[in-house]
Amino acid sequence: MTDTRLSFKEMCARFDVTPRTLRYYEYIELLAPEKDGRARFYGPREVGRMKLILRGRRFGFSLEEIRQWLLIYEREGTKPQMREWIKLADRQLGVLAEERRQMDATIADLQKLRDDVAGTLE
Repeated sequence: MTDTRLSFKEMCARFDVTPRTLRYYEYIELLAPEKDGRARFYGPREVGRMKLILRGRRFGFSLEEIRQWLLIYEREGTKPQMREWIKLADRQLGVLAEERRQMDATIADLQKLRDDVAGTLE
C-alpha cells in the first residue's frame, strides 16, 4: 500500500466497506477515483472525502446531504461549506435529541412494565 494512492481493494479494507458500497459512492459522485483501465486508485482527496462520508453517515446525514455539502467546498470554498455544516449539524442535533427523548420514554415504559410483571411473581 502506498502513501499517496490506494487500490480499490485497499480502500475497501481501510474503511471496512464493501466493494458494492465503494462503487455506489463513485456512481453517485461522492468519490472520483483515478482510473487506469478497469483499475481504480484513490488519492488523498478521495481518502479525505471517504472519512467525511463515513462520519456524516454515522451522524445520520443522508448521502445526498453529504454530496451537496461536499459540492459546496468545490464550488464556493471552506467558509460557505462550514456555514452549511453548522446548519446541518444544528438540524441533526435536534433530530437526535428527539430520538433520545423517545428512546428514554420507551426505556422507562419497558422498565415499568418489567417491574410490574416481576412484582406479580413475588
